[in-house]
Amino acid sequence: MDKIPMTAGGYKAADVELKQLKTVDRPAVIKAIAEAREHGDLSENAEYHAAREQQSHIEGRIKELEGIISLADIIDLSRLSGSVKFGATVTIADEDTDEEKTFQIVGEPEANIEKGLLNLNSPMARALIGKDENDSVEVRTPGGTRYYEIVSIKYI
Repeated sequence: MDKIPMTAGGYKAADVELKQLKTVDRPAVIKAIAEAREHGDLSENAEYHAAREQQSHIEGRIKELEGIISLADIIDLSRLSGSVKFGATVTIADEDTDEEKTFQIVGEPEANIEKGLLNLNSPMARALIGKDENDSVEVRTPGGTRYYEIVSIKYI
């Protein structure tokens, strides 16, 4: 399998979440299942079924995080500079509205657009990769084509 590029912050967040799931959430749901079993008939025991469903979600997320962590390729951003690459924090300005937005280009597992973490494979990130400050970029999205100017590029 291919390595998954990640920032050090993204790796740390995945590791913290994995430890939380293994040391707090998993034991709590096991305890909830045991308590629900004590209530008798499992066929009509909503607490038991809810706890089992929660256990399934926790176990699935643990497996997903273990896979991500095992394939993680942590990129040292302190060694990067210049044009837009993985890990860059890019401020862009919409050429029509002058509205500025700032994104960090990250790997898929750590992407979260609400937090300004842009998936490396997104149309916006693909348009920005390889560009320099003051370059104009064309981004084709499902909502139409937009034009942006790169205001700044930082590696922090």
